[in-house]
Amino acid sequence: MTEKALWHEFITKYKINETSYSAWAFGAEADLLAHLVSIGEKTATSSAYQLYEAENEPFPKAGDYNVILDSQNKAVCVIQIQRVYVTTFHDVSEEHAFKEGEGDKSLAYWRKVHKEFFTTCLEDAHLKFTDDMKVICEEFKVVYPL
Repeated sequence: MTEKALWHEFITKYKINETSYSAWAFGAEADLLAHLVSIGEKTATSSAYQLYEAENEPFPKAGDYNVILDSQNKAVCVIQIQRVYVTTFHDVSEEHAFKEGEGDKSLAYWRKVHKEFFTTCLEDAHLKFTDDMKVICEEFKVVYPL
């Protein structure tokens, strides 16, 4: 299903007047992470703050809707952001790492894979990873599964 078709189905079914949403796929392992979201195992994500600044992209905020896509740009579900906060990479909590639902859900695993991912993304934008860089943490819930 396309993002637009899923969004239309969602707002029609629940009589929602909101017309604004974003559609995106996770940067790494899009299919696995979309699946974890769709089954409620993944209820959080994080992004490098510097990339939002570099791309002049608006920061996510509580209440925003997102259509999650798989690696083929097919819609998987609609989520709504419940909470957004900024912290440093080294201050991301065990609770947040667990909510991200990846690997063994430990903070050590989260730090390992996110350091690798953020380093690559930041280098592509000619920026540098540091342990004290800002990270945008989002918590969300699935509001419309396929």
